[in-house]
Amino acid sequence: VQLVESGGGSVQAGGSLRLSCAPSTGTFSSPAVAWFRQAPGREREFVAAISSRGAAYPGSVKGRFTISRDNAKNTVWLEMDSLKSEDTAVYYCAAFQGITYTGSVRDTDFGSWGQGTQVTVSS
Repeated sequence: VQLVESGGGSVQAGGSLRLSCAPSTGTFSSPAVAWFRQAPGREREFVAAISSRGAAYPGSVKGRFTISRDNAKNTVWLEMDSLKSEDTAVYYCAAFQGITYTGSVRDTDFGSWGQGTQVTVSS
């Protein structure tokens, strides 16, 4: 099942955006869903994950980004506040491919990648 992201756009530094992620068909069945991002010329990096363990973030976005999950709407959200120019990237959501999620942030452990949504922050 492929995931579909939406909600990207252009915003000035200090602004906010909310991204959404939902499966193209069916419901989320993975124990964890994560957001990654990739800026031009850079490797894909972990942004946030949500599971029964709670939410996890790297230091670069902690306190500014919030991941949440609405099971009734079958959607995972990424609320991004206090955006910086360095947050500019294509954002992807992905589903953990294993059975038990123990906190991995490696993109190789995730699948069902969507086509991504562009976030551009101007200073």
